Amino acid sequence: MDSNDVPTPQDPTTSPDLTRVRLDHPEPGIARLTLCRPDRMNAGDTHFVQAVLAALDEVESDTDLRVLVLTGEGRAFCAGLDLTGFDDDHLVTERGRVLRTMERQKEIAHLVARIRGLRIPVVAAAGGATAGLGLSMLCASDVRYAVPDAAMAVGYIRAGFSACDMGLSWLLPRIVGAGRAQELMLTGRRFTAAEAHSFGLLAAVVEPAELMDTALATARQIMRNAPLSVEYTKEGLWKSLEIPSFEAAVEFENRQQLFTALLDDREEATASFLEKRDPHYSRR
Repeated sequence: MDSNDVPTPQDPTTSPDLTRVRLDHPEPGIARLTLCRPDRMNAGDTHFVQAVLAALDEVESDTDLRVLVLTGEGRAFCAGLDLTGFDDDHLVTERGRVLRTMERQKEIAHLVARIRGLRIPVVAAAGGATAGLGLSMLCASDVRYAVPDAAMAVGYIRAGFSACDMGLSWLLPRIVGAGRAQELMLTGRRFTAAEAHSFGLLAAVVEPAELMDTALATARQIMRNAPLSVEYTKEGLWKSLEIPSFEAAVEFENRQQLFTALLDDREEATASFLEKRDPHYSRR
């Protein structure tokens, strides 16, 4: 499954600063990507964006991984872009303001598209402030949890930009409905985790001490299903949001069902269910 993105301009003189993220594996089959700029509320700059993309590439290439948990260190999930500077002034000087601004825009949007298009499901665990880029990353995830104090906002419009940024004008209306998305995007107001849950944006609001356990428990539930069945379900769910008719969606589903029906793991899933035992999948 591809990520429906476009090639991203890269700066050959800048390598990803991996101190801005941490990728670990809390359990077999589960990767955890932690955003690590707590002093800046995990706000993004060019090094942050490149580090997240590099980590996602590593996750994508590891076929032993089944689920990614996405979270942030400290009191924020991601508070948006770093408004004190994107740390790419040398590229502005080299390429000009207009060209570099468009390159920057594509790089950031590519990050959100990469999360949405990742081969495996992404479970977001928002432990605090979630705005701008952070809200887009949350919406691009497949299952979303947050703590009660996780204040959220579109963000972009309050900083003087259009609220239609980083895929949010496509993602948010499909998750919470057009009317609610219009209110949140036009006002840019903060909203609570409880509101986000009532909108359908969050699967649940959980206490901070339970946030990671809840995300990992969901990851384990996902992993009880056959790997390729999960991957194709993720792809089908997102693509069905773009399919214009019921009949076309059913035809797409039919082809997914034919593919998964012939997999060895489909037989194992059925056998383990009937025999009331844990499944043992081979991703084939």
